[in-house]
Amino acid sequence: MAKNTGDGYRRGAVDNRSQMQLPNGHWAKRDTDTGRIMDVKSDTAPFKGVRKEN
Repeated sequence: MAKNTGDGYRRGAVDNRSQMQLPNGHWAKRDTDTGRIMDVKSDTAPFKGVRKEN
């Protein structure tokens, strides 16, 4: 489990999550166990502490 530091970053990666960039530039967070998309960011910055897919 990733721990928040309070300084704008996390120590460690979030477990069982990955993220991918959509064609419109937004980032989607996906559950690696089920493959379902959990959340989509409204801006073009990636999620913090979540592994990126290739």
